[in-house]
Amino acid sequence: STSFPTCKVKETMHNAFWDHLKEQLSAIPPDFSCALELLKEIKEILLSLLLPRQNRLRSDIEEALDTELLQQKAEHGALDVPHLSKYILDTMTLLCAPVRDEAVQKLENITDPVWLLRGIFQVLGLMKMDMVNYTIQSLQPHLQEHSIQHERATFQELLNKQPSLLSHTTKWLTQAAADLTTPLPTCPDTSDSASVAGSSPSEAAISPEPLSPTMVLSQGFLNLLLWDPEDEDFPETLLTDRTQLQELESQLSQLTILASVLLVASSFSGSVLFGSPQFVDKLKHITKDVMEEFKSRPEEAMQTVSEQVSQEIHQSLKNMGLAALSSENTASLIGQLQNIAKKENCVRSVIDQRIHLFLKCCLVLGVQRSLLDLPGGLTVIEAELAELGQKFVSLTHHNQKVFGPYYTEILKTLIPSAQALETEVESL
Repeated sequence: STSFPTCKVKETMHNAFWDHLKEQLSAIPPDFSCALELLKEIKEILLSLLLPRQNRLRSDIEEALDTELLQQKAEHGALDVPHLSKYILDTMTLLCAPVRDEAVQKLENITDPVWLLRGIFQVLGLMKMDMVNYTIQSLQPHLQEHSIQHERATFQELLNKQPSLLSHTTKWLTQAAADLTTPLPTCPDTSDSASVAGSSPSEAAISPEPLSPTMVLSQGFLNLLLWDPEDEDFPETLLTDRTQLQELESQLSQLTILASVLLVASSFSGSVLFGSPQFVDKLKHITKDVMEEFKSRPEEAMQTVSEQVSQEIHQSLKNMGLAALSSENTASLIGQLQNIAKKENCVRSVIDQRIHLFLKCCLVLGVQRSLLDLPGGLTVIEAELAELGQKFVSLTHHNQKVFGPYYTEILKTLIPSAQALETEVESL
């Protein structure tokens, strides 16, 4: 079940934003500033769902939702939100997967313009996830059984010639078992921003628990995402996946920084502003743009992020007619964002632990079930986490299919009391 406090905070933020939009559209004369931002964001999402060959539809969307034209209509009080919503729904019907047809049809019965725009955003979010899943499935075609048998046979030939070939793999799993019997350290000085995020009931999984083959293997796979590049004792069974694992490790680090920035920003933005989907997306773009620089010059990168995020919050509060940040709060915001550059930063440590916990849940429960109970502070990067989780699960699942029998033998020595080991490892 979903974490109640986290959901409540997220729901309150969203409600505040949509209530603000309702006030603006109900005013006499109506204020279209929020509606324009939403329509701009909807246009970008619709364009992102197009395939390269859909040029005619691309031109239609560009024309129907032309930002400058909509701005002019708004200035003359002639922006027809219901008519534009009808066009958006028709376009969604053309683009959505069959599984979303019913959801789009239900939207056609909503007459309230604010509830309709809210429903459109919700269904567009699902359509974006569908596109991510479709892309991942296209990039990673189903591996046939004969491929698994071939890889295992090739490895067995090498093992016959070199009996010590599994020594690093044994060391890797032994370390994973040791990690599970040692509780994770908690962050001693949790900042206000980290506590805002709330925790998830699944964080109880951090505590030590009886060893099982599933948990040892899951811990082992997670440890690969923290691997010291200088450590040459990389498990032999995963050497061919090492480059891909390094890419996933890099992606995980970037998501840790991204979620940390958003968590700090949310505590200064207020629920109305942070409940706005396009505002959160702007902050994501700002942060993602400096990720390359962050690897070599974290302080400079976070200096840039802190200035741009502060400016974006200031401008967006002004655009929405909300109270500006005090100079004291602005200084505090900039300081907290700059501190994310430090590895020991508490917000960053908490987010990092929670992303690892999410990935651990993915290995045991699957990606979709894990997304239902995201730890606090991660809901804003749900789509990015889904992609990371899917790639990680696909890689580990294939590896287990190939090397499951070898892992079973090693785990028998680590967990002598465990029953039906082979079944459990193979069914992971």
